[in-house]
Amino acid sequence: MKDSVNNRTDQYGGTLENRCRFPLEVVEAVADEIGADRVGIRLSPFAGYLESSDSNPEALGVYMAEALNKYSILYAHFVEPRMVTVGESVATNKSLLPMRKAFKGAFLVAGGYGRDDGNEAITSGKADLVVYGRHFLANPDLPRRFELNAPLNKYDRDTFYIPDPVVGYTDYPFLE
Repeated sequence: MKDSVNNRTDQYGGTLENRCRFPLEVVEAVADEIGADRVGIRLSPFAGYLESSDSNPEALGVYMAEALNKYSILYAHFVEPRMVTVGESVATNKSLLPMRKAFKGAFLVAGGYGRDDGNEAITSGKADLVVYGRHFLANPDLPRRFELNAPLNKYDRDTFYIPDPVVGYTDYPFLE
């Protein structure tokens, strides 16, 4: 979808609409097969992972949010603009609010949230749900810790996505 890496010249390249054609076709096919109420999508228009950035990430995000409404999928999960690279949060004045306003279904956000700013995102209407990936990996009892405002275990990024079935996924301690 991103113009820095999509250099196709067929119906899947060039314009924003063409670059978004394939993921929308996938959403449609999956929704037709299993039902739109069982389909969600995660998008990170502002991210520049592996040199895949877009010259106008807001337009990309808004276009996808609006286009996804046609399929009545369960949710759209967007990664915050502050998460430009893996694991690093950067200050920015960019926002997911235009995408939030454009998408009519459940709107999920992720990207460096903690307890307080996650609660604020929900109460302010910025999101319907906040996703806590790394914090959940390191804190199997995360809802309880949030409820008690207890300290969180620090996650170890070096143990993410490794073949060991125990280290990093099941060895973090619960609250006493």
